Amino acid sequence: MPHFSIVDWDDAYSNGAHIAGGERWPAAWSEPARAFRDRLSGEGRARLDISYGPAPRNRFDLFLPAAEAKGLVVFVHGGYWLESDKGTWSHLAAGPLAHGYAVAMPSYTLCPDIRISGIVREVAAAVEAAAVLVEGPLMLTGHSAGGHLASRMACAGSPLAGSVRARLRHVLSISGLHDLRPLMRTAMNERLCIDAAEAMAESPALLEPAQGTCLTCWAGGAERAEFVRQNALLANVWTGLGAATAVVVEPDRHHYDVVDGLADPDHALTRSLIGAA
Repeated sequence: MPHFSIVDWDDAYSNGAHIAGGERWPAAWSEPARAFRDRLSGEGRARLDISYGPAPRNRFDLFLPAAEAKGLVVFVHGGYWLESDKGTWSHLAAGPLAHGYAVAMPSYTLCPDIRISGIVREVAAAVEAAAVLVEGPLMLTGHSAGGHLASRMACAGSPLAGSVRARLRHVLSISGLHDLRPLMRTAMNERLCIDAAEAMAESPALLEPAQGTCLTCWAGGAERAEFVRQNALLANVWTGLGAATAVVVEPDRHHYDVVDGLADPDHALTRSLIGAA
């Protein structure tokens, strides 16, 4: 059997170049997100740009269901910790909202103005601030780098306050980057500045889960092999450390459209996140 090794690490973590029409994103998300915010604002169910810290990007949007919220979902955006913001993803709140859950979507300071370890602390602060506003069970989800940040909240030694961590019912990492070490081999690390110590300290796959963690790792079947591998990796490791885990590879979904299910109340991605039957 031939052996396999990765030679071009930049290509291994390149998404758009390997997706037909990949240049459509992120613009393909922006208009649905804006229209969703406008509609929810008109209905009095959107609280935008809530501060959770001193930095300019320390803001989150909170979308509220029509009745009293059953609990809180926090969605953390991706973009390799280098780009994007909360406003690109607003429409993905539609699925959980339809089931009665409030949805918070934070922005955070981007590299190289901060280290990934600093982003982890910012996201924890955002989750804690949103949790003050909405009672009940807490579900965390995120895409790509956001999947890393969401799952990092469920690690032993999480920066989340114990009272908030105790409310955490489920983490759903979508195409998450759970081991930072391969990113050190890419050109983008000139801006990410990941070193061996930070990779060991901030990679969920190299850390233990908090007691009682329930984790789902979800990726698209048409994703780059590294994302499929990273998706299975965290669940594999955390299963051996006592967490309840599940791995899903959704057929015919690539790195960009794999998140679309969150906009649909009946999609399996939404139902998995909130624990619906």
